[in-house]
Amino acid sequence: MSVAMSETMQPQVPIVPTTPTSAQAQTAPPQPQTPKTRFPSCVLASDERGFPENLHLVVQPPKRVYIVGDARVPTLPALAIVGARKATPYGLSLARRFARRAAQRGLVIVSGGAIGCDQAAHRGALEGGGLTVVVLGCGADIVYPARAGGLFEQVVVGGGAILSEAPWGSSPSKWSFRLRNRLIAGLAQATLIVEAGLPSGTFSTADDTLAQGKEVLAVPGSIFARESQGSNHLIAQGAIPIIDDGAFDEALLRIFGVVATTLPPQGSAGAAARSDADGRLQREVCHLLAQTPTCAEGMVGVCGRDVVEVIRYLSSLELTGIVIRLRDGRYALSESTLTALLSHP
Repeated sequence: MSVAMSETMQPQVPIVPTTPTSAQAQTAPPQPQTPKTRFPSCVLASDERGFPENLHLVVQPPKRVYIVGDARVPTLPALAIVGARKATPYGLSLARRFARRAAQRGLVIVSGGAIGCDQAAHRGALEGGGLTVVVLGCGADIVYPARAGGLFEQVVVGGGAILSEAPWGSSPSKWSFRLRNRLIAGLAQATLIVEAGLPSGTFSTADDTLAQGKEVLAVPGSIFARESQGSNHLIAQGAIPIIDDGAFDEALLRIFGVVATTLPPQGSAGAAARSDADGRLQREVCHLLAQTPTCAEGMVGVCGRDVVEVIRYLSSLELTGIVIRLRDGRYALSESTLTALLSHP
């Protein structure tokens, strides 16, 4: 999982307040008590009934896990979906899309709750009416990152779970995210990498998946997109390429025995991307940006205009929600536009 060091500097917000005893206030508690919360919560030791059996197979199996939500969900057949924290609309759209597709086939979606592809995967599972497990590198009663509070509540209310091997109230550290990646791989029967650059913390999840004798799936991207270099590298090393919905369905069928079903029709998301389907220029721009984010100067040849006119045209597409401008100045298709294009190739 790609987790930037800056995340560890964000405030950690307890899901519920915990009140230490006087003895705990004086000495470091070996194991804090289960927090008071309106959500179900529990601690499962590795030798207890209900402990996820797959976690016995990971490197350094956890002695216990702390769970907020339904403790049965982490024991169900699951697909891990992970990717870059600083994801592009391409990565976010595919994380959400494949999570939704797998959830609609009855699979639990496991991810790390981080900003970017992780949160997109959790949201996709919820949109598909499925269950999802958030594996944290801090205490399961801590909302981290802080802005994820609403999403985590939806996960638990929707029947899913938040899981950690860290005791209640534990703050994240720079090592905890790497350690939790083995649990993400452990809870799932396969791992899908939707977007990863080089270097990428996502590789540790892929390595843990392979070490456990499970399969790694990866979504390819443009060879010119640095955000896809890691995913392409994994495919070159033998990861299963997920080139379209059909390849994804075939992988699910082979790994889980899940039969492909007809998905409900997509809504009107991204309809603006097709509203001017007869416009040659817009089609060509969308086709180019679907391959890789591009700066305005790189589209001069496609648009047949000078760079000022290209920027003006891209700005108009940005106002209508068809494209977005990335932090580095490049342009990319918006998530809704990508969803529309993928739904109606």
